[in-house]
Amino acid sequence: MPRTINDKLFAHRGNRGSRRFGLAGLALLMCGISAMGCTPADNEQPDPAGSSAIADLGKYYSQKLEWKGCAEFATSKREAEILADPAAECARLTVPLDYDDPHGTTASVAVLRIKARGDSQGSVVFNPGGPGGSGVLGGLAAGRGLAKSRITETFDFVGFDPRGVGATEPAADCYAEKGTSRGDKVFPSLTLTVDLTEEDTRAVFERCAEGSGGAKALAQMGSRTTARDLDVLRAALGDEKLTFLGQSYGTRLGSVYAEQFPQRVRAMILDGAFDPGLGTIERRLGAYGGFQRAFTVMAAACAKDAKCPLGTDPKAWTSTFQDILQPLRDKPVPAGDQELDFDGALGGVMAGLYSPRLWPTIVSGLAEVRQGRGDALLRLATDIGGGEGDTALNGNVTEAMFAINCMDEQRLTPQDVAQLRTRTFEIAPFMNPGGDVTKGARDGCEFWPAQPTLGIPYAQNIPGVPKTLVVSITGDPTTPHAGGIKLAATLGSDLLTVKGEGHTVVSSGANTCVDKIAADYLVDLKLPQTMPACSV
Repeated sequence: MPRTINDKLFAHRGNRGSRRFGLAGLALLMCGISAMGCTPADNEQPDPAGSSAIADLGKYYSQKLEWKGCAEFATSKREAEILADPAAECARLTVPLDYDDPHGTTASVAVLRIKARGDSQGSVVFNPGGPGGSGVLGGLAAGRGLAKSRITETFDFVGFDPRGVGATEPAADCYAEKGTSRGDKVFPSLTLTVDLTEEDTRAVFERCAEGSGGAKALAQMGSRTTARDLDVLRAALGDEKLTFLGQSYGTRLGSVYAEQFPQRVRAMILDGAFDPGLGTIERRLGAYGGFQRAFTVMAAACAKDAKCPLGTDPKAWTSTFQDILQPLRDKPVPAGDQELDFDGALGGVMAGLYSPRLWPTIVSGLAEVRQGRGDALLRLATDIGGGEGDTALNGNVTEAMFAINCMDEQRLTPQDVAQLRTRTFEIAPFMNPGGDVTKGARDGCEFWPAQPTLGIPYAQNIPGVPKTLVVSITGDPTTPHAGGIKLAATLGSDLLTVKGEGHTVVSSGANTCVDKIAADYLVDLKLPQTMPACSV
């Protein structure tokens, strides 16, 4: 059973269907457009800590992690170079493939640790977002960002690859080297531009099942199963209670953990929050609207320069942007040794909208497209998506994101998807690909082997959860500030509002105002009576 598919994922660059999602799909979904899910009508979830199978889980909870170098956890040459960092050590956590069958097949979770600079008081477990983001790679990056923080002085810093992700086994693998393009077409569906048939969506399930350990493995790639893995990891690390830092999708994972194991939470920072009460369509529309707002702010900054490729008239920014990108639908432009089409260019722009520091690259990339090249926008898209071939980072992020969302999000009818597409381009016209956007509107997960297990709403009225901290940037392009306000109210958390533009802030360690509050909370469990006015 293949573990990763870096080479296969990018072997289809000549196939425009597969290339599309690798570029635009990641930019659309990587940090928050993915939405919440539903369960059967009673919407009840079992209590993992009180289930009849808990006694059979002792061997998992009592295991000792064997730490060693991280070379075997790399899924590409580029990852191997990064994971050669002598500060990092890795281990494998054994968990049941299915917690309802603890004596059956097992799964292996990849874990990374950076030891505390001082005397360790336990571990901080980090999730970088996605879903589909590698906690092994993300944990190493965040550990470096927080290298001067009290957080990494006091705690071992730990990241792990969730179910289906990266070096965790089984990992989601939905491509086939000799497969037809039909199975690839489903991945661009979340970019809202592809025409899907029932044959397409059935084919992608069959290929995902074949490459990912079977239908049973796919059914265990949702957030509720990963939250149970997180509790086993907590015990294996030797921590009585969990100290957690989650960003973007990690706020969903942290919230679900708090719901399932409220008495086992020590401290929890949720940065770039998902609103736990929004369904799939509401969630995505809110995120797409956030991207339109970020596009407008970026265009306004660009317009301060008379040479701005979008011009200086606010009323014309969207139409000018479309004038630049629309020709790429029929005539892609060269970009390195590849081509950049409309979907790829849009993906690059949306990737750049996550951070103001990338806005100049968007501007130069648009000017470059006018000159017949697409290199800059391709780099933006592949940087968030993982690069190329043996240089890729977290090469199965596309498939892992897809598989996790299939177990977390609501199933949509073709009518639902058509409505979503229509409303999206009303709310975010800069994304509009033109033509009949409702043609071939289908949910790519319609043949998934199990119904979603997340539940909407989730993490409601949880008894016994200690004080947690939600961090939210006012100009977040993909997890709007309103979601941070809602999550804080739902969990009874303190809310740190950070003024400015961007998506997530804690793990970078670059904001001294935010870092002090985060460190005082995680280390000392102290929060200010009045939150200071932090900004980015």
